[in-house]
Amino acid sequence: MPWQEAQHQYAIGSRRRHTFFFYLDDGRVIDGAQGGNSARWVNHSCAPNCEAEQEGSRVFIHALRDIEPGYEVFIDYQLFVEGRQSAALKQLYACRCKASQCRGTMLAPRR
Repeated sequence: MPWQEAQHQYAIGSRRRHTFFFYLDDGRVIDGAQGGNSARWVNHSCAPNCEAEQEGSRVFIHALRDIEPGYEVFIDYQLFVEGRQSAALKQLYACRCKASQCRGTMLAPRR
């Protein structure tokens, strides 16, 4: 779906504060809640053991290192929200991954 539609869908369900959206390079968004696979359950960490790679309109999760059986798979969400990253916004997207290099937020670092 287009980014604008994803924002609209998020606003409709904003009480949940939970989505399965994945932003593509061309501005479209995949909604993993609509026929998505188990990759939609990959959690965030500031010290991820995997990364998402886009090939065309598909997204693949690739390991950054060996992952022992039974260990959880993590990616760094690096969420982008338009506007200023206020303390309230950072709190809304607070990270509790407990990694030594934790940013304290799932938001992407400002460049």
